[in-house]
Amino acid sequence: MMLTVLWLGLGCAQQAEEPVQQAARIVSLGSPVTELVYALGRGDSLVGRDSSSLFPEEALALPDVGYHRQLSAEGVLSLAPSLVLATAHAGPPEAIEQLRAAGVTVLLLPEEATAEGARARSLAAGEALDRDEAAQALAAQLDAELRGLAPLTKAPKVMFVYARGGVALEVSGQETAADEMIRLVGAQNAISGYTGYKPLTPEAAIAAAPDVLLMTARGLESAGGEATIWENPALMATPAGQSRRLIVMDDLLLLGFGPRLPEAARQLTSALAETQTSP
Repeated sequence: MMLTVLWLGLGCAQQAEEPVQQAARIVSLGSPVTELVYALGRGDSLVGRDSSSLFPEEALALPDVGYHRQLSAEGVLSLAPSLVLATAHAGPPEAIEQLRAAGVTVLLLPEEATAEGARARSLAAGEALDRDEAAQALAAQLDAELRGLAPLTKAPKVMFVYARGGVALEVSGQETAADEMIRLVGAQNAISGYTGYKPLTPEAAIAAAPDVLLMTARGLESAGGEATIWENPALMATPAGQSRRLIVMDDLLLLGFGPRLPEAARQLTSALAETQTSP
């Protein structure tokens, strides 16, 4: 059975000395940042975005300056921005320094992939963009919607499986966006004992005994599709494999921790609840 839901660090934020003026030309780097700019009503000031910024749809009409972790300062500067809004994940550091040396204001928002990180990003972006009231409202809505999540009847063991570019499958330990999302909805990360991602091994999969596998849509496509997942003997030996329990969600929605975090949490909660009622 495949349940498909296709949607989609508190670092040190550099604070603006004063709010950005309405006429600012903004380049946003990172999907959660771009989503925030639109959510706070400043999308009309955007002149560029990075290649991971695929939501909302109108962002796709903006010039693409490349992946936010592998920037070319020249590409960003060609858009004549007055403000680059990003997180500390943006880089390399040399490119960020080139932008600042060229006189561009670069503001780094909190980066942590947690609910508190999403809230802090909203407030920091609101201050930078002169949208304090809108940011406060967005943060309050996030808090309220997360508190209102329907509880799961039990905490299933979920294993997030990562695949990209045809490489071997990896699984998510602690201190990852996937781990935080799993815990946020009241489930358990089936993988424990380490942080970050490690290659999936038969021994680890069987020992983890996940009730459900969780993947992103692009990850599943990169792995070769659902059939390929169930061809893996180690995964088939788990309770998730024996019951074919696989949840697929949009990459940016599941792992972005942007303004749509409550929607992501609701969809994951709903999909997990369905696995608990399925044979």
